[in-house]
Amino acid sequence: MGDDDCRTCTEVARIVRRCLDEGSTVEIDGLGTFRLGRWGEYEFIAQGQPRIFLAYAEEDLPHVRKLYAALEGQGLDPWLDKERLLPGQNWPRAIERAIERADFFVACFSRRSTSQRGYFHSELRYALDCAARLPLEEVFLIPVRLEECDVPPSIRQSIQYVDLFPDWVKGVARIVAAVRRARRASGRPRSGLNG
Repeated sequence: MGDDDCRTCTEVARIVRRCLDEGSTVEIDGLGTFRLGRWGEYEFIAQGQPRIFLAYAEEDLPHVRKLYAALEGQGLDPWLDKERLLPGQNWPRAIERAIERADFFVACFSRRSTSQRGYFHSELRYALDCAARLPLEEVFLIPVRLEECDVPPSIRQSIQYVDLFPDWVKGVARIVAAVRRARRASGRPRSGLNG
């Protein structure tokens, strides 16, 4: 390693540390995510953790942030646009890529998400297209109801959904169990639809 390489590594480490100290998480594609831990220590989550894309309607963001934190607390690697997209990034392409690379796609249904047009439906359609490339018995789409609402018939007729009400803890536990069971059933960690 030359002097220029050492300076580059030192500069990258300094930038990562500064971002972590400011409360940001730093994802290094193909490696994992660095974050500041509860007690101020630096933590690293290897990319081997199941990647879970969270799709939602904008009005449901507070519930989805809570779900994001719960999944992260269980050692999973949730992907939320508000946490992962960077300024200047081509966000439609970044979202498609995140869906393609996800091990699981959690669609968060509510009265708002099912009754209005928007990006939630676009992401859901794209995820269904991605799921069509997987073996039939492989779990990819996990529908989640944030409240009493209708799940589209095309989904509820063939895929079991999870309710996060009235018992949030039980609902999250069911999502985590489904992810872990699917990972064990596949016999190996899946690294997205393209990998």
